[in-house]
Amino acid sequence: MSGQITEVTRRHIIDAFPLQRIGWSGRLSEPEFLARIYNLSELPSNDRRYDNAYEDIQQHRVRNPNDWEDDYVFTDGRFNILWGTDENFLRFLEMTVHPLVRSAEAAAQVLDVYNTALRPDGYHLVQEGDISGQPVFKARLVQGSFHGDMPKAIATQPLLTDDGVLHEHLRRINDSLTRDPANAIASSKELLESLFKLILNQENVEFARSDELPALYKKVGEALNVNAESVPASARGSQTIQKLLRTLATTVQSIAELRNEIGTGHGRTVPSIATEVHARLALNGTVAVAEFLLGTLHQRRTNTLRETAGRQRTGSP
Repeated sequence: MSGQITEVTRRHIIDAFPLQRIGWSGRLSEPEFLARIYNLSELPSNDRRYDNAYEDIQQHRVRNPNDWEDDYVFTDGRFNILWGTDENFLRFLEMTVHPLVRSAEAAAQVLDVYNTALRPDGYHLVQEGDISGQPVFKARLVQGSFHGDMPKAIATQPLLTDDGVLHEHLRRINDSLTRDPANAIASSKELLESLFKLILNQENVEFARSDELPALYKKVGEALNVNAESVPASARGSQTIQKLLRTLATTVQSIAELRNEIGTGHGRTVPSIATEVHARLALNGTVAVAEFLLGTLHQRRTNTLRETAGRQRTGSP
């Protein structure tokens, strides 16, 4: 793990503390905070009057808080936060968002700063468990989505007349994959719902406002002639194609159910158990369905243009 977080990233995060008015020790005194990471009784004092680092910091930052600058901890060789290992740096960041140090609401704001800076170096802080209902965050390597956080299959396609709403859903998913997986799952479901309605509108197919996601997908399948029943039973490989098409239908159903069970739907009464892994699974399933439908729509339009051009060349009506 060591050696991946650059000094540029570290300084960006360190500079954010005074700029964002973030007290790195939060509710704790600085000696109490650091004692949860380092054995201060074993570290030396820089003041000859004291035996160890705990007493040193107590004197110069608690009794006399103006003796040292607020950012002394980052360049103090005893802690080596700026130039030390990735593990050391990340352990410090983890402690700054621990429930003992700050509330969940305050931690969420700090996490946005950390994860924006850390992501280019391949790390982020994600929730792993809780203490008394308050989230505990740990640093982990970023697990990239198979399709990417802003999948090109949806983000860059000219097929739909008004795809702005899809970009809104993608932005919500991208912003919440790490810090709010339940919201990312809900946005994945909503992206599919918007996509289905856009396709049905363009194909002049009516649907009810009350239609659930599976019902909308069935209508899209019929409109584009891509449901399992549309594959001839005698066609070579037809059974396999039918299975794949049914798998897509099951994926749509599962994303809808996932949103209801661990997403942000239906006014839940208990905290969601959704993790980033679940959110990325929902995103990947969403993109698989969307990419197939958009590819089919593109193929249909290409075939229509070819047929029209062929009739024009032959003079056929």
